[in-house]
Amino acid sequence: MRLTVYTDYSLRTLIYLGAKKQDELTTIQEISDAYNISKNHLMKVTHQLGQLGYIETIRGRGGGIRLAKLPAHISIGEVVRQTEEDFHLVECFDPESNMCKIAPACQLKGVLAEALQAYLEVLDRYTVEDFLGNRDLLMQLLQ
Repeated sequence: MRLTVYTDYSLRTLIYLGAKKQDELTTIQEISDAYNISKNHLMKVTHQLGQLGYIETIRGRGGGIRLAKLPAHISIGEVVRQTEEDFHLVECFDPESNMCKIAPACQLKGVLAEALQAYLEVLDRYTVEDFLGNRDLLMQLLQ
C-alpha cells in the first residue's frame, strides 16, 4: 500500500498545525517553506482539509489556518480514507477497468482486501495527537 503525495501532504499539514500552539495561525507559505513542498499543491490540500472540517481558514490581513478540531479528535485512518482517490491495490479492485483474465478464480484479491482492511484498522488507532509527543523537536526541525 502506498499513499499519494496528496495524502502525505494532508497528514504533514495536520501534524504541523497540531504542533503549533492551539489558536496560533499559520500560513500556507509557512508550511510550504517548512517542508519545502509546492505551495500550489498545498493550497489544494488545505482547501480540502477545510471542507472536511479538519482546519479552519481565517481570511484577511493577519489571517491564516489552524486546526478546527483538537489533534486527539483527528483520526489518521479517517483522513487517509478521505484524501486517497481510491484503494485499488490491483486491477481487479476496480470493476470498471478490470481486465484480468483470472479474476473469477483468483484468491489473491481476498487476501489483498484483508490486508487493506488491516492497514486501515491500524491507522484508525492513531490520531494526530499521537504524533505530537515531541512538539518542540518537530517545530525546531521545521524552522
